[in-house]
Amino acid sequence: MWDDARRMNVTAAGLVLLALGLLLAGALAWLVRQPAFAVHEVVIRGSLLRVNAGHLEAVVRSELSGTFFTMNLDNSREALGSVPWVRRVALRRQWPRRLEVTIEEQVPLARWNEVGLVNIEGESFVADYDGELPQLSGPEGRSVEVTGRYREWSAALLSCGLTVQELRLSPRGAWRLVAASADGPLAIEMGRDEPGARLARFIAAYGRTVAVLTRGGTRIDHVDLRYRNGFAARVPGFKERPSKKVA
Repeated sequence: MWDDARRMNVTAAGLVLLALGLLLAGALAWLVRQPAFAVHEVVIRGSLLRVNAGHLEAVVRSELSGTFFTMNLDNSREALGSVPWVRRVALRRQWPRRLEVTIEEQVPLARWNEVGLVNIEGESFVADYDGELPQLSGPEGRSVEVTGRYREWSAALLSCGLTVQELRLSPRGAWRLVAASADGPLAIEMGRDEPGARLARFIAAYGRTVAVLTRGGTRIDHVDLRYRNGFAARVPGFKERPSKKVA
């Protein structure tokens, strides 16, 4: 090799190029870490009703380290995602020293179990909310299913003048809802098997059964749909008269 001038020249040129590449990489690594490239402006975008923009910016700055080129956006995205009422976060660098943060807020649809809420997609989250919301409950991991049923059955019961206030899925898979009517709450037991079909039969018969009784002054507070060809209705305070014995 040492007697081959051409190979030696090629090897020397390769070493020079390698050294130059290392020097350039080192220079770039040093340059992008200079204070001149620090992020000086954080812009919050999105329609914010419940999330405080100042709080978001403080979270970003507390998590933000490095410069425009070296800052870790994943850390900031994760920290922002833990802020109450934040559903989704998008971060984008804007040259030369600006960070744009786009926030999508949670939209509450109902309360979930004891301490949580669900959004319109059925995703559960935790946040403080003091307004009126319907109550949904069920096993963990079933919030999307329960929310879907709530939206479906709420729309169906509107034709009866009923508004769903509560919907519960038991650990064994039985469905129960409480609807608000002009005469007070009405509990509806649907059970486990074909709850949608049972509710549809009840809605079809509502106008000629429960509605007739209600117009006549008889209030119904509970119906049980777990029958093959009909349903049972309960009148609050009603006591069946004992039958007379035949002598």
